[in-house]
Amino acid sequence: MLTDDKIKSLLNDIEADNVERTISTDNTDKFCEAICAFANDMPGHGTPGYLFIGVDDKTGEISGIKITDQLLRNLASFRDSGQIVPLPSLTVQKRSFPDGDIAVVEVQPSDMPPVRYRGRVWIRVGPRRSIATEQDERILTERRIHKAKTFDMQPCYGCGQDQIVHALFHDYRNAAIAPEVIEENNRDMLQQIAALGFWDIKNQCLTNAGSLLFSESTQDWFPGDYIQFVRFKGKGLESPVVDERQFGSDLRTMLHELDMFLKSLFPSRPIPVSALKEKQVMPYPNQAIRELLMNAAMHRDYQSNAPIRFYWFSDRIEIQNPGGLYGAAINFPNQNDYRNPKLAEAMKTLGYVNGFGRGIATVQDTLKKNGNPPAKFIIDQPNYFLATIQEARS
Repeated sequence: MLTDDKIKSLLNDIEADNVERTISTDNTDKFCEAICAFANDMPGHGTPGYLFIGVDDKTGEISGIKITDQLLRNLASFRDSGQIVPLPSLTVQKRSFPDGDIAVVEVQPSDMPPVRYRGRVWIRVGPRRSIATEQDERILTERRIHKAKTFDMQPCYGCGQDQIVHALFHDYRNAAIAPEVIEENNRDMLQQIAALGFWDIKNQCLTNAGSLLFSESTQDWFPGDYIQFVRFKGKGLESPVVDERQFGSDLRTMLHELDMFLKSLFPSRPIPVSALKEKQVMPYPNQAIRELLMNAAMHRDYQSNAPIRFYWFSDRIEIQNPGGLYGAAINFPNQNDYRNPKLAEAMKTLGYVNGFGRGIATVQDTLKKNGNPPAKFIIDQPNYFLATIQEARS
């Protein structure tokens, strides 16, 4: 974070393109647009941008408004809300000066531009915010290609234009981009796919994320890209199989079919609460199982030929996905990280996850309310991650 002297210098530099000041404490759109613009780093500084709350925009003077803990929590929540994608990297602090307190939001440049807030790409043009032009987006896209590091952003060699299912891309584009932006768009389809981060211009092929989302046959490129469901009559793999299914297609179709399947999988049953009252309990709450399966699809290692395994035994459910904990997630469940950040963004855009970083807490809370023991996790294996959920107590 900045020193007090540096903050004072930035507050006085009214023309700086890496600073935004406001006295508003509740203008969510303004805050998120500023964060998005700093993450895109259109000037190419490679240094953070700063949002100062509690500072007059015209004079740079501290206004003396109250900076509450709730305001700081609200500002920090913008990172994981899912409204800004890909996820921005930011920190929030309260700083005190003789003139009063201010909130400082420090935003790091993104490695995966263009970053969007509610379907729009915001950038800094001198000391003001603006929606990016097509040329601006092209520049940001080229930067992303240069910086691409994660597997899902790498080219899927051989998966070219002839493999693209246009309807799948159009559906995704309509969910990701504001309608008026689409209406004004004069770019051809490949340029549009590239602008969203799913087409590798240099190699003229879909990225791995693009292939998983839009290609005609994803298992040609990723043989393990499916979910294997098996229901066993007993408690072990040697038990007779009651039901067996496989969900495998482009990511959206696969998750949609899985969603429909889960809704009919766990019928509820009444249990007495008192002499005159009952409550409905399911052996496994749909929301918790769904959350774990969506997490598996988001975080799995797509370079593995193994599928996601969804096994239902007589006393428990096991969900196992290829690939151990990634990066900072070694501190699971207290810290999260993303092996596939572009796919995480896509799943948020398509509505299969509501936010980021809250999945396991949601699972445990939902299980508790339904009467299930807490989920248990095997996290110390390099090649897989296993979640086990015991049936609800009667």
